Amino acid sequence: MNFENEHIMEKFPKMYGENIQILEKQEERYRKLEEDFLRRFDECEKYFFSSPGRTEIGGNHTDHNNGKVIAASINLDSIAVVTKNQNKKIILYSEGYSQPFEVNLNNLKINEKEKGTTTALIRGIANRLIELGFEIGGFAGCMTSDVLRGSGLSSSASVEMLIGTIFNFLFNEGKVSAEAIAQIGQYAENIYFGKPCGLMDQMACSVGGIISIDFKNPVKPVVEKVDVNFNKLGYSLVIVDTGGNHADLTDDYAAVPAEMKSVAKFFGKPVLRNVDENKFLENITEVRKHTGDRAVMRAMHFFEENKRVSQMAEALNNLDVKRFLQLVKESGDSSFKWLQNIFSVKNNQEQGVSLALALTEKYLSKIGNGACRVHGGGFAGTIQVFIQTEFVMEYIQFIERVFGIGSAMNLTIRSEGAVLISDKVN
Repeated sequence: MNFENEHIMEKFPKMYGENIQILEKQEERYRKLEEDFLRRFDECEKYFFSSPGRTEIGGNHTDHNNGKVIAASINLDSIAVVTKNQNKKIILYSEGYSQPFEVNLNNLKINEKEKGTTTALIRGIANRLIELGFEIGGFAGCMTSDVLRGSGLSSSASVEMLIGTIFNFLFNEGKVSAEAIAQIGQYAENIYFGKPCGLMDQMACSVGGIISIDFKNPVKPVVEKVDVNFNKLGYSLVIVDTGGNHADLTDDYAAVPAEMKSVAKFFGKPVLRNVDENKFLENITEVRKHTGDRAVMRAMHFFEENKRVSQMAEALNNLDVKRFLQLVKESGDSSFKWLQNIFSVKNNQEQGVSLALALTEKYLSKIGNGACRVHGGGFAGTIQVFIQTEFVMEYIQFIERVFGIGSAMNLTIRSEGAVLISDKVN
């Protein structure tokens, strides 16, 4: 890969920022992946791709009830180097796996034994492209990812958008829209992988930058770019991994959309987005009898968080950082008090997210700026911190004393979504 290429030199800062040391590390990462490719395959035309992870900024647990979210792509990504083949097969080696993921494109039926695997995602993406009238074909290559699993940064969606983008540029001349690729990835994860996810993760990874998404019509969500370079506002984004165990949280995650939908059902609607908030408040005494108090509280969170997303986008578009940070704080408070996804009631002695938020609020109060909130699905895992860049290293040292070295990640918001980086490199 020629890093002196004008196209590549233009892309890399948009993907990884302008820090020279970080850019040099990324160049080395790509060279290492290319060397791995050359050890496995003959010298041939090669294509390089990148797909970012994502961070949710607002709209915590709203998308599954056709709500609004605001999200952004980040500088951690999944990357691949691939070449076309003529045998209708996909062979993809991934760092950390001894065997490649292999899919015969002549057989795109759901395989129950594959569920939960990258192979299932590849097969599902290929099948959905065909169903929608797009082209597919065989390719072989190598991939790696620094989007940490279980970090709430959407490692699976990043890989899905990487695969979809490879198909798009190798066989469809880039004509499949970023929004369509996101929906194709969601289909593969829902139907082939076996996880009933929403669409926010895929859309943020595919489109790139800061985006607001309105899922009122989930078949055709309204996606709008928030036109701001957040990295130039003097604030940084830090994600703190509290090390919580996600293994026994399936019931906790499933209860959130189910309880919200139980409130919607009281009004004869499938999702809360179709319920009038004033009618909900007028009938709250009867609603709580039918659904329980926690469902009512979670519905209250939905209505307020939905309004907050639009306000966040407006604040960022107006470069009103103070207002934006206040809204982040309000989102975090609502998640803690009303949505109640900060710890699991099944193990109330494990409250890493609660502790991280408490410590971070004390630190931010001391320096007089910034905001924090739960990140992603909650109950365990990560928190999100917006902090003035000059305090980032001090904060990281402060929080890592509790959660361990490497638990805090200083991220940048990336303006590029899933992309073809270079075309036909020999």
